Amino acid sequence: MNKGILYGTGVGPGDPELLTLKAVRLIRECDVIAIPQKKERCFALRIAEGAVQEIREKPLLELEMPMTRDPEVREKAWKSCAALLREQLDAGKTVVFLTLGDPSVYSTYGYLRRLLREEGYDVRMAAGVPSFCAVSAALGMPLCEDGEALHIFPGSSADFSEALSLPGTKVFMKGNLPALKEALRDYPGSVQGASNCGTGGEALYRSPEEIPEGAGYYTTVIAKEKEQ
Repeated sequence: MNKGILYGTGVGPGDPELLTLKAVRLIRECDVIAIPQKKERCFALRIAEGAVQEIREKPLLELEMPMTRDPEVREKAWKSCAALLREQLDAGKTVVFLTLGDPSVYSTYGYLRRLLREEGYDVRMAAGVPSFCAVSAALGMPLCEDGEALHIFPGSSADFSEALSLPGTKVFMKGNLPALKEALRDYPGSVQGASNCGTGGEALYRSPEEIPEGAGYYTTVIAKEKEQ
C-alpha cells in the first residue's frame, strides 16, 4: 500500500471566512483531521468547523503538543505525535494537520514536518492567512510600502531594544507583552495591534497604552517608523 500524505494546513487567525479554497478542499477530501491538542481546547478546529461543516464527520487525531520551552519535554512530545501520524500515513491515509495562521510562521507543524520528512514521508503545506496580515487589514493599515522592510519576531524570545532599532515595520507575535510595552514606551513611530483578530472577542489597539496588561497570547503588535 502506498503511504499517505500529510498536509500542514493553515486556517487563518480566527475568521472562518479567511480559510483558503485549498484548505476547504483538503479538509473535505482528507481521511483524517489532526489537531495539536484536545478538541475541546483547539481553536484551529473551531475555526475550520465554521467554514467546513463536513469536518465533523472526519476521524479526529488529537495530538498533545505542550506549550513549553523545555527542550526535552518538547522533543519527547514531537516524537510521540510523529509516531501517531506515522501510523495513519503507513495505512495510506491522507492527513490534514490544522494549524492557526500559516503553517510556515511559528507553527507546531514545522517540528512534525521535520521529523517525518527525515523518514521519507510526503509532507506538504497549504498556506493560510497569517495573523499579522489579518491584523493589518482590521486596522486598515498597510504593513509595508515603497521598499520598507518587514521584520517578524516571536514576543517570547525577542530582544525588543534591538528589534525596534531596525528600519521598517516590526511585527511582534505571541507573548511577553509587559516587556514589549515597556520597550515601546519611547518608540517614536506608530504602534498598533489587535488581540483575537477575526473572532467575537477581537480588540483593536491604536497605541501601546491601549494594550491591556491582561491581553492574551493571541495578541499581535505592529510598530512602524512612520505614522499611519
